[in-house]
Amino acid sequence: MRRITRIATVGIASAALALSATACGGKSSSSSSSESSSDGGGKVAIAYDIGGRGDQSFNDAAYAGLAKAEKDLKVKGTEAEPTEGEGDPDKVSRLTSLARAGNNPVIGVGFAYAPAIAQVAPKFPNTTFGLIDDTSKTGKNIANLVFNEEQGSYLAGVAAAKVTKSNIVGFIGGVETPLIKKFEAGYVQGVKDTKKNVTVKVQYLTQPPDFGGFSKPDLGKAAAQGQLDAGADVIYAAAGLAGSGSIEAVSKAGKWAIGVDSDQYNQKGLAAYKAAILTSVTKDVEDAVFNVIKSVKDGKPQSGEVRYGLAKNGVGLAASNPAYIKMTDVTAAVEKAKAAIIAGTIKVKTAP
Repeated sequence: MRRITRIATVGIASAALALSATACGGKSSSSSSSESSSDGGGKVAIAYDIGGRGDQSFNDAAYAGLAKAEKDLKVKGTEAEPTEGEGDPDKVSRLTSLARAGNNPVIGVGFAYAPAIAQVAPKFPNTTFGLIDDTSKTGKNIANLVFNEEQGSYLAGVAAAKVTKSNIVGFIGGVETPLIKKFEAGYVQGVKDTKKNVTVKVQYLTQPPDFGGFSKPDLGKAAAQGQLDAGADVIYAAAGLAGSGSIEAVSKAGKWAIGVDSDQYNQKGLAAYKAAILTSVTKDVEDAVFNVIKSVKDGKPQSGEVRYGLAKNGVGLAASNPAYIKMTDVTAAVEKAKAAIIAGTIKVKTAP
């Protein structure tokens, strides 16, 4: 697997980018044609969101899908890292270079890639572009891979309300965007439906166009400490890499953290704090990435909205922490809520 580092992505407009990658596999080729045809899914690429691989969360879940595809489908993967403070032109250059190099599909990890994919995809009609977490930009060769984050977050709210002793819980969002507000909405609703007198403290780390709230653990740590000082004993952070800072602060305070996107209890980078990770709201980004790669490999590329919800385990609540599993009253309440959401008797809000 080839990994294009953050440094290598500066000046990515040139197709020579393929030669500046960190060596993680074989050599890459490039094409001068702006309409490269599919090579049968033999070469695939993902372009990471803010924070990059190693965030113990969203990007790492996408990487897991790529790694699975390399193993099971025998494709050759390329990873491209973001640069701090980059704009849409940088993303356009990155995606263009990856497509010119013959990768198919090319997957943009995160809604921030929507404008760039909308610009690049028409130039490569024979290449499938996977766009995770966004449906605003569509096209015949764009697969919009989206999730019902609010449903998993509702279950987290149920768990938080059941375990809190102070009747104060927290939510930390990385950046105040419509996507992250889905997490907030579901969580708050789950808390209130379970225990009305619980106070939910909500804080966002940054506001658009500053997306640093997804990449700075120190911001997450400070926000969590503020909520802990205000009495919160359960904190759910939907903040990418910044969420690791929140988990650290919560762990050191001896309280409960709720992870996001990946099952963070099992993330090696968070092993020191795993005992404090009650559960995690999972998004099956791994399967979404794998499935779009497989669809191209099979000659039936995905297109349009591909939604992953609670009914098909596209989102959910992890049960890896033995302490959580032993809380039978909590797990029973979560399972009851899950069944009601799937049955349609609980309608989960997508905005606060």
